[in-house]
Amino acid sequence: MSHALPQKPRIIGPKVRICIVASKYNEQFTDALVDNTIEELGELVPQGRVDLIRVPGAFEIPVMVANVLDRDPPACIIALGLVIRGSTEHADLVVRSVTDALQRLAVSSLRPIIHEVLLVKDEKQAYARCIGSQINRGREAARAAAAMIDVFQELDRSMPRNASAKRQHHA
Repeated sequence: MSHALPQKPRIIGPKVRICIVASKYNEQFTDALVDNTIEELGELVPQGRVDLIRVPGAFEIPVMVANVLDRDPPACIIALGLVIRGSTEHADLVVRSVTDALQRLAVSSLRPIIHEVLLVKDEKQAYARCIGSQINRGREAARAAAAMIDVFQELDRSMPRNASAKRQHHA
């Protein structure tokens, strides 16, 4: 596990739309994740538009991501949530399911989906990752989103998709 934030990517100049889908559960921590993500995006993507959609819990995140992708896909989606491990396997099952679903959605849509649905063992770990400054996963999510938007834009400039691939992708 990294104990430091990744370097800031270069600032994204053109207007882009980013959607954050965040759970409400464990509100103290998920609100901090959202706030830190939005603050960092403001620095990295100053002309960007950030749409925020809140869902009840982590398990509901993938279906909302799929819904957003089906309507008007943004340049990037950031999934934020926090699950605190209890004495049963439930937390592991939820997070594994969310992880698998988000990966499938990203690959099938060819859109970056930043996964910061965290599984932690206790509130101390939650604080360190959501509220603290050293390993803040909200800021990390924003940096990953900006980096992926940059890579996708560069790829579009250097290797545009052919028309038949675009038709198949949007069909």
